[in-house]
Amino acid sequence: MESRVESTELLTEAQCRDLLDSKAIGRIAFAIGDQTEIFPINYATDGTIVIFRTDPGTKLDHVTHARVAFEVDDWDPVTKFGWSVVVKGVAQDVTYGNNPYVATLRARAIWPLAPGSHDHWIAIYPAQITGRRFRRI
Repeated sequence: MESRVESTELLTEAQCRDLLDSKAIGRIAFAIGDQTEIFPINYATDGTIVIFRTDPGTKLDHVTHARVAFEVDDWDPVTKFGWSVVVKGVAQDVTYGNNPYVATLRARAIWPLAPGSHDHWIAIYPAQITGRRFRRI
């Protein structure tokens, strides 16, 4: 028997920010030419801005000053409730900024699971934060 969505609730921005704070792994999506790429990342947030660390390579080469989407979600198979939050905005390399606010972002505890030094800090400054909660029966 196929399950179906019983209800969908649009989340407020405050609810979305709380859910962003509740996880440490999400996905970043961005364009490389005419292709969309998606990568898992470990992240932290100040409640609005998403920050992550990366090595030189694809993400560092293509996300800085680019429009990106970041998504995090969760699903509880027992309660059959799930949620998804999407942050759309611009990513900027904040590795070397002397601004006290940027230094505060870099002080966030981020523990990348992928091997490497991850010495570059990227902040996603949101233009839009949306989310929804749903239940399956």
